[in-house]
Amino acid sequence: MTHFICITCGTQFREGDRPPPTCPICDDDRQFVPRSGQEWTEMAILGQTHAVVWNEEAEGIHSLQISPHFGIGQRAFLIEGPDGNILWDCLSLVDEASKARIAAMGGLNAIAISHPHFYASMAEWSMAFGEVPIHVHADDDQWVQRTIAALRPWTGETLQIGRATMIRCGGHFDGSSVLHCPWLDGGRGALFVGDTMQVTMDRKFVSFMRSYPNLVPLNASIVKAISETVRPYRFQTIHGAFPGRTIERDGNRVVERSAERYVKAITG
Repeated sequence: MTHFICITCGTQFREGDRPPPTCPICDDDRQFVPRSGQEWTEMAILGQTHAVVWNEEAEGIHSLQISPHFGIGQRAFLIEGPDGNILWDCLSLVDEASKARIAAMGGLNAIAISHPHFYASMAEWSMAFGEVPIHVHADDDQWVQRTIAALRPWTGETLQIGRATMIRCGGHFDGSSVLHCPWLDGGRGALFVGDTMQVTMDRKFVSFMRSYPNLVPLNASIVKAISETVRPYRFQTIHGAFPGRTIERDGNRVVERSAERYVKAITG
């Protein structure tokens, strides 16, 4: 029996003797099935050709990414915190080198996931460190493809993980969330956004979409609500889902002016 992994989105599924007939996450209108059709792999096979590459983004912030490119190509983050380490978002591959490195750093205290596209192999990551709690918003329960006892669906608008705060913004998915870490960047704060907000290529703005690959926008009221949701939190830096997508200063103002620009563009 195998836990098959969707090659397109990188999600690991419950155990089976054959691949699922479809990937519900890719069949959804926010994602896609490639022209070549649905394809599957598994952890052992993926580990033969790929590895997890680490990069120290800033003091206490390490990005992790599968190389060569796999699935959506997102980066996860190992965030060092005063209450223990947090893994923000997830990857499809758990390799031995990463397990050893994280263990040497004190292990994991929690796994926090922004939205279903980055669930990846969250169960494997949890079990690799003794069934670490996995925090996903309950509004996105239907998208979980592999459940374990460590899964902690949360409800409401915020969740405290020690000094860190998960904030439900909605928009991209009903439960799409960001993570605020006030101790980072010399106490000026950092916001980890997945693609609940997408850091743009010029690293001067963030943007907001229901579907990025299929170019489906969000409406003005939702974008304004996302901006208002993070307004009470102070943050200097914004760390996006993909390599290089980091905004290094004026994070609060960037979100405000990005929402203003977006709303102006879609309302004329």
